[in-house]
Amino acid sequence: MEITEFVETLRLDGSLLADAAEEAGPDARIPACPEWQMRDLVSHIGRVHRWATEFVTQGKEQPGSFPEAPELADGELVSWLREGHHHLVLALDSAPQALTAWTFLPAPSPLAFWARRQAHETSVHRADAQQAAGASLTPLPSAFAADGIDEILTGFHSSDRSRVRTDRPRTLRLRATDAPGADWTVQLSDAPPRTVRTAPDADGPETGKPVDCTIEGPAEELYLALWNRLPWDTLTVNGDETLPELWREQGGI
Repeated sequence: MEITEFVETLRLDGSLLADAAEEAGPDARIPACPEWQMRDLVSHIGRVHRWATEFVTQGKEQPGSFPEAPELADGELVSWLREGHHHLVLALDSAPQALTAWTFLPAPSPLAFWARRQAHETSVHRADAQQAAGASLTPLPSAFAADGIDEILTGFHSSDRSRVRTDRPRTLRLRATDAPGADWTVQLSDAPPRTVRTAPDADGPETGKPVDCTIEGPAEELYLALWNRLPWDTLTVNGDETLPELWREQGGI
């Protein structure tokens, strides 16, 4: 996807998140994060946006401390969220293509990283806010959702921090049915998961051996399930049904 597409998704979902937060109120519980109320979600995403903006506008090349939670009244939080979101969108819109800045996942460039990461961060939490408000989820384009699946599999869950591990090696295949080429094979073991993009019509990983479990469905549903925002039972699961359960229990970030 192009950087401009990520920025446009960020622009839309940040606004929808703020709208849902305003509708639900500060005391609303966040279904995917039971320990959070809406004020916690708004505080979190508003701080993330300001943190990211510093890297984009200042070209910071070292990790920076995360901003402190704002000392604001409940009635001020959503306006504060909108302000930070607006500044992040402007920063990404105006940043040079040759931006140099710290990143924490592989990306074609620092600007591509921050645009992509903030778009997905905001989309997932927009879903949180809409669920808390009891509203229907705004649909995501399948290409964007497929990109988010790729980010979580080849980025977050390729690192040593991933807790998705098994004592016995097993292989999981994930396929988005509405996005061409959106197909991944994940090799699970007691080490960090190793994900490869699956070749068309392949039976399994490089060895050609059958996989232990295949999970498939629309890209958006698969994306939100991987982020534990939707149940896995909306997807088609063939094979070892303990693997979706493993992800539910260990796949949090």
